[in-house]
Amino acid sequence: MSNQFQLLKEQRFRPFFFTQFLGAFNDNVFKTALITLVAFHAASLGNMNGAMLATVLPGIFILPFFLFSATAGQIADKYEKSQIIRLVKVFEIGIMLFASSGFFLHNIWLLASALFMMGMHSTLFGPVKYSYLPQHLKEHELIGGNGMVEMGSFVAILLGQVLGAWLATAANHAIFTSITILLIAVLGYNTSRGVPNTPAADGALIINWNPITETIKNVKLIWASQQIWLAIVAISWFWFFGATLLAQFPNLAKEVLYGDEGVFILLLSVFSIGIGLGSLLCEKLSKGKLELGLVLFGAIGLTAFGADLYFSASSLHDSCSYKCFFDFQTFIARNYHTADGHLNWTNWRLLGDIGLIGLFGGFYIVPLYVLIQTRVDKTYQSRVIAANNIMNALFMVASAGFSILIFKQGYSIPQLFLATAMLNVIVTVYLCMRQPEYFRTFLTWVKR
Repeated sequence: MSNQFQLLKEQRFRPFFFTQFLGAFNDNVFKTALITLVAFHAASLGNMNGAMLATVLPGIFILPFFLFSATAGQIADKYEKSQIIRLVKVFEIGIMLFASSGFFLHNIWLLASALFMMGMHSTLFGPVKYSYLPQHLKEHELIGGNGMVEMGSFVAILLGQVLGAWLATAANHAIFTSITILLIAVLGYNTSRGVPNTPAADGALIINWNPITETIKNVKLIWASQQIWLAIVAISWFWFFGATLLAQFPNLAKEVLYGDEGVFILLLSVFSIGIGLGSLLCEKLSKGKLELGLVLFGAIGLTAFGADLYFSASSLHDSCSYKCFFDFQTFIARNYHTADGHLNWTNWRLLGDIGLIGLFGGFYIVPLYVLIQTRVDKTYQSRVIAANNIMNALFMVASAGFSILIFKQGYSIPQLFLATAMLNVIVTVYLCMRQPEYFRTFLTWVKR
């Protein structure tokens, strides 16, 4: 059996894995339930504009990453990590109690405040999440361990979004959603109790509580090591690429593919399974060591299948001259004949494109996290990861601006995907020019 699955049997990894899994799961159950509630029942939350709320709420969740990441990184370096994890889980239980009152009172301000606090929860947990692994895993285990964590995160996101959407549309949604998010938070705290002691990386650190000056200090810190700076830029670009695609999946399903919410869930499921599988395969492809050649391999796949997604989505859209809406079962079975009488399986081609984008995304992202974990001094590793989280959030906000810009020019969703794939070529060339190790190790890996 692969070493990465063996890790689930060990106390140093299993409680941490399920704690972070349940945290990501609860994040997405709550966020999706709230956004779905806003989309379909905005009137019940007061005299509010549902479309405006649905646009603003994701920003409320991301805002704490800008405000508190610098502080969270210092806390994770200064204090023992298992205690931080347990305190964060207690905080999560309190947030879910607060959110439950918002659901029962139909108060959007309470719910938005709870969403902001869940952003704080994720901000505090992020630096611990990636700096914990190198303290408990051997270097040859880091690829497999990170692969498991990335796989778990995307499966948790998928399951959380599906469950959250279902809860929000169920009868008596307030009580069922409240019970669910509280139960998941309590389970998360219970698993956190098994996380082993993880000594402070820099107990003598004096915390700077000013987020602006500390963020500037962190940026200077990573800029001083261009290898780490470029790795963080590459990771952030992945979140730009992924956020651009995922944000458009609902409208891709509805406006381009003429599908219902079941088709949206199908697209999300295929992408999540792809990235989970890609993350797990990294250990096999790299033979348990840091293999930066996989980053370039992943980037090539992102461009190739991102571009083909444009052609498959456009072809499917054009094949239906009237709005014939499909559920996911009909979409899977959907086919049509070309002018020469041949059966066209473009629906499966589109699903393949999305799954392979996820797969190559896994190849791309896992080695980059391992690079940070192995080449950054342990005494300030959490602060570097916090700086990475700030950059990730910035690139995700930029992805929304990029999408708006493309749409204002009159381009379609498939054309947005093509533009993103082409932009990925520019970023990849820049990365290889600035850090030739990516190209050199790719050639070596291909020749093996």
